[in-house]
Amino acid sequence: TKCESGCVCADGLYENLDGKCVPAEECPCEYGGLSYGRGEQIQTECEICTCTKGKWKCVQKSRCSSTCNLYGEGHITTFDGQRFVFDGNCEYILATDGCSINRPVSSFKIVTENVICGKSGVTCSRSISIYLGNLTIILRDETFTISGENPSVRYDVKKNALHLMFDIIIPEKYNMTLIWNKHMNFFIKISRGTQETICGLCGNYNGNMKDDFETRSKYVASNELEFVNSWKENPLCGDVYFVVDPCSKNPYRKAWAEKTCSVINSQVFSACHNKVNRMPYYEACVRDSCGCDSGGDCECMCDAIAVYAMACLDKGICIDWRTPEFCRKF
Repeated sequence: TKCESGCVCADGLYENLDGKCVPAEECPCEYGGLSYGRGEQIQTECEICTCTKGKWKCVQKSRCSSTCNLYGEGHITTFDGQRFVFDGNCEYILATDGCSINRPVSSFKIVTENVICGKSGVTCSRSISIYLGNLTIILRDETFTISGENPSVRYDVKKNALHLMFDIIIPEKYNMTLIWNKHMNFFIKISRGTQETICGLCGNYNGNMKDDFETRSKYVASNELEFVNSWKENPLCGDVYFVVDPCSKNPYRKAWAEKTCSVINSQVFSACHNKVNRMPYYEACVRDSCGCDSGGDCECMCDAIAVYAMACLDKGICIDWRTPEFCRKF
């Protein structure tokens, strides 16, 4: 409606983020507050997107996968992205199939044994059991044992300085990658070639986080503790009635926890801040660092930071955050 002084690009040219006029073919794309040049790609678990003339062009991957995380002192992120925390002292089913009433046969079941690991009452995973028919894999005490056999299941074990990784194929049903950091962090990555329903603490994996608190009895619980109690493997265990706030019980640890966990908010992870919301991971780190008061407090803190680093890596951002003085690898 009125004239304003200044510069404009000539016809057919467009201003890029550096203030230069470029042809449409060289226009950048934006994702999460970051700029990407022509031809650069970003990947999600389901899509590969390429920057073309300032817009993202996305191609669906042939196989789409999703990851459930169990980490630290009872933190879970479901396959559909729902987050919650609990302090249950029992064995719980993380994920299994055969959940529908019409087809109640299970081809796999993954169970976590949670025990009290702090004086305030917080709990963490002591062992993971993976049941694949007659084949059983137990993860415990920084190692694993395998018993039984199942000729129809293929699996491969890989090791590095920080993790044990299990690639498991159940033909015509699931490709699974299980990653364990030999302590409290466990990741279940599944791509499926079946419409078989999945259930457990990792949710029902239907793309909708709003109904993830589906109980063993097939109704959506009103809160996460009702949901957690329904997935006890041993019905004789006591129910969970509240979630512990360890920083209130250990206020003398809070300042140390906030200071050490602040690396998540620092420049070290700045490349990831626009890709993965850091606040849930920072808050989980502070909670775990306050609660881990029975020895190994630095290990708890490092495990919590490692979960954020893993989430960054899933978005293609590799952060070199460990040093010989801070959460060293060995």
